[in-house]
Amino acid sequence: MQRDQAAHWQGTYAERTPEEMSWTEAVPATSLELIAEAAPPEDAAILDLGGGRSRLAGELLAAGHTDVTVADISSTALERARAELGAAAERVRWVEADVRDHDFGRRFDLWHDRAVFHFMVDEEDRAGYLATLRRSLRPGGDLIVATFGPQGPTECSGLPVARYDAEALARTLGTDYRVLSSRLVDHTTPRGKAQQFSYVHLRRRG
Repeated sequence: MQRDQAAHWQGTYAERTPEEMSWTEAVPATSLELIAEAAPPEDAAILDLGGGRSRLAGELLAAGHTDVTVADISSTALERARAELGAAAERVRWVEADVRDHDFGRRFDLWHDRAVFHFMVDEEDRAGYLATLRRSLRPGGDLIVATFGPQGPTECSGLPVARYDAEALARTLGTDYRVLSSRLVDHTTPRGKAQQFSYVHLRRRG
């Protein structure tokens, strides 16, 4: 992953509508199922990483959660997500952040990442991501990561991606995290194409 990622994603979100982005979901159903499995209390600190145009934050607010943070490398994505949420956006913390070196200055009870980690194809980028994860997720906290699965695409938005199953992801994340559940899901893009995603729910060892 190159250091000009902010410019890349700014351009992507500025030039494309949600219907032109393969990862768009009308409802983030699998993410919500795994968050329900983790069963965080309503006041738990939840981070949606790379969630700039995801509808997850709105769903979490509707479910009664009161401490929701959305982080994205693209300010354009965040601005559009805020606009879509309307008045409810004031109940969300919006953070422009490059996960490879960002310090959130706090710890979260649940870290959710759909389609960020698989862009960490270089060892340096993965190391930066994992360092941010370690300082940001409390011991005993839940980690939900969705990447392209073994049969998923090899690139997305013009960038190469890594593909994982649960075992490979657990190996990459290291022994600080144990797998609680996993599933392979076929996501249908707005243009009707199927993409395999691997969803893994892990817990950080206390």
